[in-house]
Amino acid sequence: MSETLLEIKNLKKYYPVKTGFLKRGYVKAVDDVSFRIGRGETLGLVGESGSGKSTLGRTVLRLIEPTGGDILYAGERINSLDMRPYRRKMQIVFQDPYASLDPRQTVSDIIGEGLDLYKLYQDHAERKEKILSLMKMTGLSEGFYNRYPHEFSGGQRQRIGLARALALDPEFIVCDEPVSALDVSIQAQVINMLEELQKARGLTYLFIAHDLAVVRHISDRIAVLYLGHLVELAATRDLFRDPAHPYTRMLLSAIPIPDPDISGKRTRMLPQGDIPSPLHPPAGCPFSSRCPLREKACEEANPPLREISPGHFSSCSRA
Repeated sequence: MSETLLEIKNLKKYYPVKTGFLKRGYVKAVDDVSFRIGRGETLGLVGESGSGKSTLGRTVLRLIEPTGGDILYAGERINSLDMRPYRRKMQIVFQDPYASLDPRQTVSDIIGEGLDLYKLYQDHAERKEKILSLMKMTGLSEGFYNRYPHEFSGGQRQRIGLARALALDPEFIVCDEPVSALDVSIQAQVINMLEELQKARGLTYLFIAHDLAVVRHISDRIAVLYLGHLVELAATRDLFRDPAHPYTRMLLSAIPIPDPDISGKRTRMLPQGDIPSPLHPPAGCPFSSRCPLREKACEEANPPLREISPGHFSSCSRA
């Protein structure tokens, strides 16, 4: 693996909630998660809706303050540091291109906001030149310069959001389901653009998604999250070829196959019951209440994430 750019250790994010009169509990959105991302790498983060993916991504950037654990960027612990210098290095592309852009600002104002904040130009002409360069880089026409977000399609808006993220020349970008709201053909365009920008600028991505086909295409490694817990982490090829955790197998078996002959012959692994409440998670392994392979020991203790083969980690005791 290349030099580590981002590392998180035992990261936690708990939300206090009232569970009754004078009673208080916690929703453990992210619970004791650890991993690292190498410089220039793309780590895919997958899981069902509500598994804590977006919370984890925003906590890493300290858009949400962590409850516990450590966030290390280029070897420096940034939990309690002033994030202003790091905002230039760490950016995010949000999930919803219709809600993440200010409808009162023009495209030039949206993309140039970071340039204005950090005073990254000498005069108005240089500012315009930098914005037009970013627009060209992300496939936006110069004619969009003074137009407003409501005039664009979802794919174009997502390109505006990406240009805004690139304006400060970051090293690390959290892509929070950047293509989930887009048509399939537009998804391919945005993914290809992300890959080209990564090669050209040496970017590092944490790519959050629930579409495993997209994650397989863009990611070097994949982390699987369930109820705030990291249950498997492996190189993309290893994860798809030999998934070790029952939850990962369940996710992979849910991928549709367009050939009915092949689809009819494969064995699907289906979960039992519904996703438990994050306020009252199961004792032991968080997947134990739905796992068809569970044993008594699974309901008593949560197995730690362990390396079962070089670079392949799983928290299943049967892996």
